[in-house]
Amino acid sequence: MVIVAGHLILKNGARDRFLAASEPAVRLARCATGCRDFAVSADLIDPNRINVYEEWETRDDLTRFRESGPDAALMDSIVEVRVREFVVADADGRG
Repeated sequence: MVIVAGHLILKNGARDRFLAASEPAVRLARCATGCRDFAVSADLIDPNRINVYEEWETRDDLTRFRESGPDAALMDSIVEVRVREFVVADADGRG
């Protein structure tokens, strides 16, 4: 399993627009092969922070989904990215 977790820092005032523009990607991800979970959410304290959490069955599933890439308008809103990927072995030993 692959977990993608962390946060994004956005330009001042961009959070609501970013979240609204992210909804289609979240819907697509949750229907994608190998997606266990996919969430993009507003931070409760920092108005310029977006929290990111994803779970994928395999790195291939994640890569296949990512090949479409984020919308350029979304990328223009991001000031800083602090997101990491983690490979986690399931209880039965599968990654």
